[in-house]
Amino acid sequence: MDTPIQKEQKRIYWWFLAPAAILYTVFFVVPALGTLWISFNKWPGAGDMRWVGIRNYRIMYHDPVFWLSFVNTLKILFIVGGATFLISFGLMMVLRDMMGRSFVRSVLFFPNILSGVVIAILWGFLFQADGLVNQFLMLAGMDNPPKWLNENMMINVVMLGLIWVSTGFYTTILMAGADRIPKHLYEDCALAGAGTFQKFRFVTLPLMWEVFGIAAVLWTISSIKIFEFILAFAGAVGFLPPVKTWNLALYSYAEAFSGEGTPRYGTASASAVVMLLLVVVLVLLLRRAMRRETLQF
Repeated sequence: MDTPIQKEQKRIYWWFLAPAAILYTVFFVVPALGTLWISFNKWPGAGDMRWVGIRNYRIMYHDPVFWLSFVNTLKILFIVGGATFLISFGLMMVLRDMMGRSFVRSVLFFPNILSGVVIAILWGFLFQADGLVNQFLMLAGMDNPPKWLNENMMINVVMLGLIWVSTGFYTTILMAGADRIPKHLYEDCALAGAGTFQKFRFVTLPLMWEVFGIAAVLWTISSIKIFEFILAFAGAVGFLPPVKTWNLALYSYAEAFSGEGTPRYGTASASAVVMLLLVVVLVLLLRRAMRRETLQF
């Protein structure tokens, strides 16, 4: 039986929890349920909705643009994510014992301070026909540098840009996790004759496993909903980017706001539901795959 003090603590707990729960319900749960409802209707954005059941999902299933967008989303998730984490981990291992690592960390994090639109525009300038990248390649002896902004190559340039933008953020997270590991553990390993790989296997990896898991979840959530970087980099003023650069977020946007024909909010909402389900499934799988007992140190 709870004591009066415990009852009061529980009462205070609910008072603190209530504002967050209300905001979460209003700004996430209600819009998510609304989006799910719209996905089963035909709706141009105004007027009455017409129930069509799973027709919007069937339309997406037979739409090659949807599948192209889905594949691009997975490319960003796995290829960009894999490259980002490999580079971030390498930088963490190099920088953690280096003099001036705080300054280098700030420099790496700098792209995350700027607006994603600004970064995308700057990235586009670098890869123009007469941009800095091609000028460097011509100085290196290449007579005909690649046409980076060609429709077929643009998604690769987008992925390179996302790696550049994301690396600093995840390097900062991993370095913060590495800074928490007590130095004496590495010293004890050295006294026991452990090599670099053994230190990594028995000290760094176990004590940073939770940090790796959190970083992986953050990347999964953010990568699936990337939007403004692709739109600003590959799109012209008033026009959508080439279809070959679309991901699911851009597909949803195009269905609702492309300006070509009647807006299809039902299909856009169905695409958003697919994105949400993809995030939920992948995050649950990640949390299950990376579940370990928390180590105290």
